[in-house]
Amino acid sequence: MTFADQWRAWHAERERVLAEPHGWLSITARHWLTPEPQRFEGIPGTWREAGDAAVVAVEPGEEFGVSGTARFELVNSGPGEMVKAGDRVVEVARRGGYLVRLRDPAAPVRVAFRGVPAYEPDPAWVLPGRFEPFAEPRPVTVGAVVEGLSHVYSSPGVLRFAHAGVEYALTAFNGKGGAGLSVLFTDATSGVTTYAANRSLAIASPDAQGRVELDFNRAVNLPCAFIDLATCPLPPPENRLPFPVEAGEQIPFERR
Repeated sequence: MTFADQWRAWHAERERVLAEPHGWLSITARHWLTPEPQRFEGIPGTWREAGDAAVVAVEPGEEFGVSGTARFELVNSGPGEMVKAGDRVVEVARRGGYLVRLRDPAAPVRVAFRGVPAYEPDPAWVLPGRFEPFAEPRPVTVGAVVEGLSHVYSSPGVLRFAHAGVEYALTAFNGKGGAGLSVLFTDATSGVTTYAANRSLAIASPDAQGRVELDFNRAVNLPCAFIDLATCPLPPPENRLPFPVEAGEQIPFERR
């Protein structure tokens, strides 16, 4: 396969995952939990936040993947837990406090989804780099698209690469599921042709010499680029690149 064919196959898979019945595009509601018990429209159970857990009490006859009283103790800014509710799913997540989100295959954004616009693949945007690990991983606090919210991630080190003869350093985070690395960034296209708040780039694990490859053709939008109910992190200040990265995903059709 040519470089362009490989990219198109990757992009088609990316769009397929986005459009899954209970993917990010299916979210229709987001509710923050409080110590006071609450019920939410379309979501089974009575919910509250208690200490370091989200607690739900489910009434007999409610169609839900748990019964009685259940506790969810989750890592802050980590993955959520999905619970079936008929043909829908309730996501429980911890973002500072706990929240629940309803994922519905009939969500208007999902139903109307027609793919993600992107720059044409260009091998010139595959840049060599090197990974410089810290002696110990460092906690890094970043902002979020939700006002007043922040995320704390563990950074294993810094990625260095050059563009147009200038070297740049990006704070790296661990990749999805602990595989490889990931980078949150903005650049001079942000808010012009690409989503203003952020994009993300997955990077394979460095080799024995610390060498990595940054393929900006595979820079992707975070969920907040498509829906208003996400809590996506913002890049740390040092990851705001001053030049245009004319590669990867562009502003979604839904935001144009």
